[in-house]
Amino acid sequence: MRALRIVVMTADAERLRGALVLATAHAALGGEAGLFLQLDAVTLLQPLLVAPEDDAHRSAGLPTLAELLAEALDMGVALIACQSGLALSGLSADALPTGAEVGGPLSFLQQIDADTRLLIA
Repeated sequence: MRALRIVVMTADAERLRGALVLATAHAALGGEAGLFLQLDAVTLLQPLLVAPEDDAHRSAGLPTLAELLAEALDMGVALIACQSGLALSGLSADALPTGAEVGGPLSFLQQIDADTRLLIA
């Protein structure tokens, strides 16, 4: 199965939710998946992550964004937080969820080859 890499471009919680759903589904099928949160998107990784639509998702029996993020990391989905995004958001690497890495566009792009699916969220 081809690897899946997703770039989350903005600090939109629903875009991150969608990217996590796709990445966890890919991992559940046995594929390798990874997300790169670029620049402002890194703010979504702040401790005590709460998304505006969490109540609606919870009411529908779906996981909150924080639960989905934890599930993705538990399933081996790679999560790279943009180094510049950390600086912009004022977050430190210590504040990131356990398992998240810090990197830049170069380290993310090095993971992509002709057999990798690349999506932009």
